[in-house]
Amino acid sequence: MMNRKEWLKAMGLATVGIPAGSFTMFRSANPVTQSRRVLRIAHMTDPHVHPSNDSAYWTRTCIEHMQSLDDKPDVIFNGGDTISDALRKNEQEVQAQWDLWDEVAAAYTLPVTHCIGNHDVWGIPEAKDDPRYAKQWAVEKLGIPARYYDYEQNGWHFIVLDSTHLKEDGTWYTARLDEEQFSWLQQRLREIPSERPVFVFSHIPIVCAAAFFDGDNETTGNWTIPGAWVHIDARRIVELFHQHQNVRVAVSGHIHLADAVLYNEVTYYCNGAVSGRWWGGDYHQTSPGYAIINLYEDGSFDRDYVAYGWTQR
Repeated sequence: MMNRKEWLKAMGLATVGIPAGSFTMFRSANPVTQSRRVLRIAHMTDPHVHPSNDSAYWTRTCIEHMQSLDDKPDVIFNGGDTISDALRKNEQEVQAQWDLWDEVAAAYTLPVTHCIGNHDVWGIPEAKDDPRYAKQWAVEKLGIPARYYDYEQNGWHFIVLDSTHLKEDGTWYTARLDEEQFSWLQQRLREIPSERPVFVFSHIPIVCAAAFFDGDNETTGNWTIPGAWVHIDARRIVELFHQHQNVRVAVSGHIHLADAVLYNEVTYYCNGAVSGRWWGGDYHQTSPGYAIINLYEDGSFDRDYVAYGWTQR
């Protein structure tokens, strides 16, 4: 039996002291099926690219690494917070970040599925009359069909959600689905054949254990998890998933920590961050990195975490 240190390391959660530029894969589980693998996904999230640091260099390094694996992924999932912050910045600052992202994205040779992160949203009040306000600028720069969407590939159905929305007081942001999107999700899950496994992809976690440790959330004497950390409408989402037994796995980023939660037979993966502690090293016990997710014909799946070391150049 593994001791605690070995278990943390196996889950990709330990501080591992990886030399700069080196990558180490931590296998979180052995494959649980003999079924044929139908899709291999590299999930990178939260690169927070900004011109003021080496984020572009290291994000490109990660992309190049995942595309050079001997067992190469079929597709890359970019989990949002692609740029450092559009939410509170003026047009010139946001444009500079998206221009830098264009340079980074030139490194992609594999197909990419994108979702929108909270820092990809242009949210200053002065921009409300600009057609790019809120999600539209990100939709255009990421080349996605809409702020939320779905598609089928290799026998699996993929649902990409938009987690970031205005709070009741009209300021940004809380983690939830707007009513239009939730109604769409209900309808799509009714329409997807029950034998087809479903993969849900969002920036902000729907269910997440690591959210407890993202900040001093216990200082009041009670656990208090902000509504921006994890979906505040998780209750109705998990109840909806429970009605559709073909929902198998939900994948997110946002917290910059790695965990795995099994609830009502749905597995929720939070997959660390390319930027680690916002380009400041490990965040708590999770090293900067990306995940590899294998999907199988029988609806099963597994995940590994690839941690890497970096330093200021």
